[in-house]
Amino acid sequence: MEKTEIFKYIIGGLVIVGFFTLLVVLVFKPIPKENSELLYLVVGALVGSFGTIVTYNFGSSAGSAEKARTIGKIAESKN
Repeated sequence: MEKTEIFKYIIGGLVIVGFFTLLVVLVFKPIPKENSELLYLVVGALVGSFGTIVTYNFGSSAGSAEKARTIGKIAESKN
């Protein structure tokens, strides 16, 4: 596994843990009125990031990245 892949998985894991942690906090803690808009902004950003991570890892982008790595390996072996 390459360094960039490890970094990608660490960042993805942090976003996912943050997303679910924030959801648990939202369920069990009251939100002060003066902070509600900021909290909604953060939740929206985490939801977007969560969706992007899931889409990339389980969507066509992951397949395209794997195909590009395979083509690169084939090209290296022919040289």
